[in-house]
Amino acid sequence: MRLAEILPEDLVFAHEAAAATGVPQQVIRQWASRGKIRRFSGENRLTGNGHEYKTMYALPEIQERAHTYRSTPQRGRRAA
Repeated sequence: MRLAEILPEDLVFAHEAAAATGVPQQVIRQWASRGKIRRFSGENRLTGNGHEYKTMYALPEIQERAHTYRSTPQRGRRAA
């Protein structure tokens, strides 16, 4: 997806993208740190609950990658 195709209304915070796609916030942040999706400045916007979020992500980019996401089961306890 080209930068020119991303509209301001496509930008969401990690928690909003997680709710929309089912991909955990940490995975979204990992994709961004690895250069698989882009980050955008949230300009220190405050949400209604008083939390400050600084980084936004393009929801269409996350939706493109979300279909390949598979959660990894947690390791169980080892037998003694």
